[in-house]
Amino acid sequence: MSDVLEQVEARLLTALGEPDARAAVTFLGTDRIEVLRFLDDSGDGDVVRYATLGMSAQPMTDPAAALADPVRGPRAELLLSARAGRADTDKVLRTLAVFAASPQVEGVVVAPGASLDLVEPLWPGAPFTSVLVAESGGLVADLELPAPMDPVRFLPLLPMTPNEAAWKRVHGAGALEKRWLTYGTDLRDPLRGGVPLD
Repeated sequence: MSDVLEQVEARLLTALGEPDARAAVTFLGTDRIEVLRFLDDSGDGDVVRYATLGMSAQPMTDPAAALADPVRGPRAELLLSARAGRADTDKVLRTLAVFAASPQVEGVVVAPGASLDLVEPLWPGAPFTSVLVAESGGLVADLELPAPMDPVRFLPLLPMTPNEAAWKRVHGAGALEKRWLTYGTDLRDPLRGGVPLD
């Protein structure tokens, strides 16, 4: 387990640089989850990126499976990007830890196209209460592990307003992502309004 997390952390540091902060959260009956914060000031405006570390220590198990396989099964860590300085997004650390612990706590498999719902704002004053899990391979490349272990996928989280989340449940993740693209939605803007849905 520790060897997997060492490799995961090395992959994050290679892709995102040195973290400028980190926090650890432990929920009753779960492994420790860390959240690392990285500041990217290389592009058009500063972007702060948050990455979980600890979710991939164990493979996720299909809740319908009779027994949990300690080796095989999907592994993932979560990524969230936001434009820096526009909102108190650092309060999202606990939220990310909750999402990262959900496979252990609730027995869910977090995969692209899924929604993770907090019911309350992702951070104080946020217009978002849930996230859409996007495809891996963009910001941080998947980490191959020795067979028979599955690779660790680094899954971006895209914040959704309650209306977007409801629309996604009816029309699907692909339709919502297409709508965001059509309207040129800045998904890293922590104060953005919802995309038109009519």
